[in-house]
Amino acid sequence: MKIAALVLFLVTYVLLLTLPKWRAYIAAFMGFLFMCIGILPWGDFASAIDWNVLMIIAGTMGIVALFIESKMPALLADLLIARMPNVKWAIIALSLFAGLVSAFVDNVATVLMVAPIALSLSKKLEISPVPGIIAIAVSSNLQGAATLVGDTTSIMLGSETGMTFIDFFVMDGKMGMFWIVQIAALAATLYLLLIFRKDKQKIEHSERTEVKDFFPSVLLIVMLALLIGVSFIPDKPDVTPGIICLGLMVVGMIYTVIRRRNFSCVKNTLKEIDFKTLLLLAGIFLIIGGLDAVGIIDDIADILVRASGGNLFALYSLLVWASVLVSAFIDNIPYVATMLPVIAGIAASMGMGTGESMVLYLGLLSGATLGGNLTPIGASANITATGILRKEGYEVKTLQYMKISVPFTLIAVLVGYGLVWAVYA
Repeated sequence: MKIAALVLFLVTYVLLLTLPKWRAYIAAFMGFLFMCIGILPWGDFASAIDWNVLMIIAGTMGIVALFIESKMPALLADLLIARMPNVKWAIIALSLFAGLVSAFVDNVATVLMVAPIALSLSKKLEISPVPGIIAIAVSSNLQGAATLVGDTTSIMLGSETGMTFIDFFVMDGKMGMFWIVQIAALAATLYLLLIFRKDKQKIEHSERTEVKDFFPSVLLIVMLALLIGVSFIPDKPDVTPGIICLGLMVVGMIYTVIRRRNFSCVKNTLKEIDFKTLLLLAGIFLIIGGLDAVGIIDDIADILVRASGGNLFALYSLLVWASVLVSAFIDNIPYVATMLPVIAGIAASMGMGTGESMVLYLGLLSGATLGGNLTPIGASANITATGILRKEGYEVKTLQYMKISVPFTLIAVLVGYGLVWAVYA
């Protein structure tokens, strides 16, 4: 059974890589197949799927859709640009703004919000939008590791380890991942300053975007406040954060229906929820559950322990840099879903305490999140950014993208790599 599970797992990964448009259906089918042939018992179906993760993602996507539609992000960007003296600082400001938004909003949604602003600015000044939009994309990806709701991988990590929203800021009296990411972002931004050092054209201030409705902004703030609040409640149901996110999304849709007196917003909001990602995750959860059931997860953990000689720093380094390399070419969602139980197995086999294992978990998060920045296909936000440029007639070459992404990523990874070890080892 173990051999069959391993073969099917490898086949799944090959298919996910070669047929990206069909990833969700491939994962779902393979998860179903794992149960059909007995790798994962049918009775373990409900427990294998992390329902909290799925609910958080769905609810957050819905709230963000309402937030974007309200035009509030565009207004914030307008206010930011209005204070910038030239193009260089406008692009830097937009990339930092995209990063900050991305800490709380899906990376792809962030790019869709901010990239058009950079595109409009480039058209007015008759300059290429390519470097600016690439900078926005890589900054968005970087900040995905900053908070519990910043990226799917962060949500998965929080669910696996029991990390709360507040733990990403302060954990056990130590500096949380949010601050580590901010320091890494500032360090990487120094490279962006070098890239855009010659762009000193003055900016003509245009009219500000008018916000349609402030309620989605309030809803987003309430969501963050509640996620922080429940983090202090002991022995709460595991799905509490997910219920909060889904519940507030429903509140937002009901409010909008009453305000507009039609149901079009419900359709529009649900359209923005990436059900394919939810299906992909559900399938991956079933596959990983099957691998765990037959002992393959423990086998992978043993291999990594032996490869590192049982040395924590060697293991940490191997995990971070392998994650960076793998995530440059492979979607980080299935990769992280696979590695989370592996780290749990490593921690158990080496008798690690919570602090030691957290080093590995945060190393995985930072490596997998940032590694996607290396190539144009490494992350969905990158693909979205290059797609926006393609529609405008700009075909981004891989080397052109990597000229910005590789140094930016390596600087951020090195800073994060050092800080996580220094703080948590």
